Amino acid sequence: MPDARRHGSEYIAESVVGVSLFAEPAIEGCGLIFEKQLRAEGFTLIAGVDEVGRGCIAGPVVAAACILDPDQPLPDGIDDSKKLDAEMRETIAEQLKKVCVTYAIGQVEADEIDRINILEATKKAMLLAIASLAPAAEYLLIDALRLKQATIPQKAIIKGDSISASIAAASILAKTYRDALMTSYDAQFPHYGFAGHKGYGCATHYSAIREHGASELHRKSFKGVCEDAAQTPTLF
Repeated sequence: MPDARRHGSEYIAESVVGVSLFAEPAIEGCGLIFEKQLRAEGFTLIAGVDEVGRGCIAGPVVAAACILDPDQPLPDGIDDSKKLDAEMRETIAEQLKKVCVTYAIGQVEADEIDRINILEATKKAMLLAIASLAPAAEYLLIDALRLKQATIPQKAIIKGDSISASIAAASILAKTYRDALMTSYDAQFPHYGFAGHKGYGCATHYSAIREHGASELHRKSFKGVCEDAAQTPTLF
């Protein structure tokens, strides 16, 4: 079974490889159109890449990279993780772990997010996941972001998690991994309700921070966590 907890230790080296950003408004539903086009061009190991937790005020930002097996059927209902309920995400994630070629997780913790900012931390988490794939990817399909540091040919697809099955798979694997992680933190930090909101900002979470102060899991550079915070949480 592929190992979800393989983490790289360094950025992938800088590269001059070309990066394209495009959307396909004519595509409806989550499928394998991009993957089939790339296989026709000779690529076989195509990794979808996505992140979760970018808009949270606590916990790590987590990315997953996943290479689907073209000889295996897609799990029923595969889609952007945000469109699925928790039970469906867990079901699909377990199926993906059994049938994908490989997948890997990368994560960047709150203290590093504070040091390098959330955008750079998101990119680093993606690069760590990509670097941990075995076998290595030949091509990357990434949800929206350009990864100029990567040495692998790539396409950044706007709303890619809704139209590329590989990116959707990565989004589901990242989401289920991070949700389980934040739930596990709930016993260690019982005042904040991590099992419920998973580190996202909400009225009860902000109220707990005001009452108990920020924990080591909180992103202290984010507004609403500390009075002098500068970064604004995003919605994705």
